[in-house]
Amino acid sequence: MVRLRWPLLLPIAAMAIIVAVSNFAVQYPFKYFGLGDYLTWGAFTYPFAFLLNDLTNRRFGSSAARRVVYVGFIAAVVLSVAIASPRIAVASGLAFLVAQLLDVSVFDRFRRAAWWQAPFISSVVGSAVDTAIFFTLAFAGAPLPWVSWAVVDFFVKIAFAIALLAPYGLARRVVPAFDEAKGRA
Repeated sequence: MVRLRWPLLLPIAAMAIIVAVSNFAVQYPFKYFGLGDYLTWGAFTYPFAFLLNDLTNRRFGSSAARRVVYVGFIAAVVLSVAIASPRIAVASGLAFLVAQLLDVSVFDRFRRAAWWQAPFISSVVGSAVDTAIFFTLAFAGAPLPWVSWAVVDFFVKIAFAIALLAPYGLARRVVPAFDEAKGRA
């Protein structure tokens, strides 16, 4: 059984909202600048899940971040079934679970490296896995330009991984780092 601490309720709720909004948004092509065949609105919302996961990992440690992923996964799938197709909800749930757990592990491995390495490397690795799993399961076989959506989506996630280093860098001034030896921030 997953044991939750009250401070984790905010990251869990935020994660569920980010994923649900992303699952709704991914159903709609981004039609501006002729990008409708290359990009969906979900590309602009989902990268915030990696930022949230990394800040949770920084503050509460990898064990707590995994709990947020597990509970956020359940909440997000339930919400997503209500606002997206079942295929998108299932694809998103599996991609989310695998990518975010990988993000937790990679972040933890680089935790003591330069401040930007853990969030950047974990977001890039997680984004690659998330993109591959999600777009394949959600759209393969559908008469949609899903391969081009996946490629451009991945590059947008990389751009966000770079851009979100700024808020991560600012947040680390107020979000204390988890001390594994003491088991607290």
